[in-house]
Amino acid sequence: MSQQQPYAQDPHSTAPATTADAAYAGGPLGAADHRVLESVPDYARAQAIVDQLSDAGFPVEHVRIVGTGLRTVEQVLGRMTTGKAAGRGAVQGLWFGLLLGLLFSIFSPGFGFLWILLISLGLGALWGAVFGAIGHAATRGRRDFSSLQTMDAASYEVQVEAAHLDRARQTLGAGPAAPRA
Repeated sequence: MSQQQPYAQDPHSTAPATTADAAYAGGPLGAADHRVLESVPDYARAQAIVDQLSDAGFPVEHVRIVGTGLRTVEQVLGRMTTGKAAGRGAVQGLWFGLLLGLLFSIFSPGFGFLWILLISLGLGALWGAVFGAIGHAATRGRRDFSSLQTMDAASYEVQVEAAHLDRARQTLGAGPAAPRA
């Protein structure tokens, strides 16, 4: 089986071989040449800049916000015990039991709606607790804590297609663009 070369003639060339490669070469949103309009420390400020451009009538489809210096932040919420795992499983099982109870009650009009719902909730909670406890026990203490993981950027760049950079700067009141390398 031959391996397909992503680039034309020269395997060391960076020139795209096809239209699809050209679109990918510029990133996921196309091959347009983007330049940094402004770099800010938080996403809210980057959004405010794009909003300001939009309010002034600038064609914001030529703008993108790029997070730089990405990092993962995991906040530990507390110790996870078998009891807590069973409790969380029971709550999830309650929701599943509610769904099944409502479905069963639709198709069982002769049997009491309330009884079907209560039995489904009880069995859902029971099975959720059992599977929550088993799932936690299966880790054998390798991860005895619960946490919340998020992605964060150190800074954000508001980038504009090169052809629209001067207009964007004028719209923000920064004056004409200085040449940048």
